[in-house]
Amino acid sequence: IIVDISPLKEAKRAAEQAQVAAESAAAAKADFLANMSHEIRTPMNAIIGMTHLALQTELTSRQQNYLSKVDNAAKGLLGIINDILDLSKIEAGKFTLEKKPLHVDAIVGNVVSMLFERAREKHLKLSSELQSLPRGLLGDATRIQQALLNYASNAIKFTAAGHVTIRVLLLAEDAAGVLLRFEVSDSGIGIAPDAMSRLFF
Repeated sequence: IIVDISPLKEAKRAAEQAQVAAESAAAAKADFLANMSHEIRTPMNAIIGMTHLALQTELTSRQQNYLSKVDNAAKGLLGIINDILDLSKIEAGKFTLEKKPLHVDAIVGNVVSMLFERAREKHLKLSSELQSLPRGLLGDATRIQQALLNYASNAIKFTAAGHVTIRVLLLAEDAAGVLLRFEVSDSGIGIAPDAMSRLFF
């Protein structure tokens, strides 16, 4: 029996070509996003830096309010840019978590500082609760701050009245490391039970 396998070979060749094309497109997309984020982050960091310096000078309450809003907006945009870049790295398989000295209190303080004005405008109480943590922690401060900022931003967005609280709990500790739990709770509308399965696995 003679079986013509030419169609199989053609299908295999087409699949390989499609895979190469997809990998090439993903790499090009990652390069573009990396370059784009760098070009935007450079002036954005300058805006944040100059705004910070201006906020240290003598200002009227109105000027202080305006500059604080500029600062919050710039930091929020910078966070979005970092999120986009991280997504491109994940798609390209190049995303790695950093392992550097971790100051959890500073991370939470940064998030509260960036979102304080937004919460105040909605008459919400934005607060943080941190358990006593051991010294010498290592981790990825940037990614932790991004996650907390996203969760807390959404909490403020969907909370009409009441509070938003950021908590850090020490769940376990041994010679190998620690297990921390980061929480963002609010008095908002919450998540519908039927939507839980689509958000959390």
